[in-house]
Amino acid sequence: MPFKKIGIFGGTFNPVHLGHLRAALEVQRGFGLDAVFLIPSASPPHKEAGDVVAASDRLEMVRRCVSGVPGLRVSDIELKREGPSYTIDTICAFRQIVPQDVWLYLIIGLDAFEEIATWKSYEDLLRLVPLIVISRPGVGDDPQGLDRAITRLLQHGELAGYACAPETPCFRHCEKQPIFTFNVTAMDIASSRIRGMVKQGEPIDFLVPEAVNAYIKERGLYR
Repeated sequence: MPFKKIGIFGGTFNPVHLGHLRAALEVQRGFGLDAVFLIPSASPPHKEAGDVVAASDRLEMVRRCVSGVPGLRVSDIELKREGPSYTIDTICAFRQIVPQDVWLYLIIGLDAFEEIATWKSYEDLLRLVPLIVISRPGVGDDPQGLDRAITRLLQHGELAGYACAPETPCFRHCEKQPIFTFNVTAMDIASSRIRGMVKQGEPIDFLVPEAVNAYIKERGLYR
């Protein structure tokens, strides 16, 4: 059956962990998406290059842990493009390779949304694709916490003009795509902590899928 609704979930995934995967799966099911594509950044514009392992390694880790999981996919679209991995460029490139009647949704965490005004062509991005903003640990513990956080961000500055749509967890704008909110299971796992644990020789079992754990050991990553 051809896809009609696709989620785009980009990130450094350095490494991908169970928090990423659980969030992607919950959004996929919660919004009735045919698939969520996890897209590792080839050259993350907001990360220090020395702290990020090769894009090919990060892609392979994602590929191994989503293989055979219904509703989850991986895309190497950013590895095929030179220069910084800007989200606006990725969405435009993805739009060109899927049929025009396919709905795209950009999935981002609240932390990333708080910085969206620093992104390249972010206003064009908001006109191009609906956003699904997912909760972070702590905020998701309060069912209304995510909506309150988004409301504060949208009340002033460059993001002003959105209004809450009471009938749905959504903020609408007369000229831009809607911004949806979604509370995911709070899993306080950070890639930076995992990297530090590997460096210290500590086990990372049950923080990452076993396939990712095995790959990190096999390749000697984060040592």
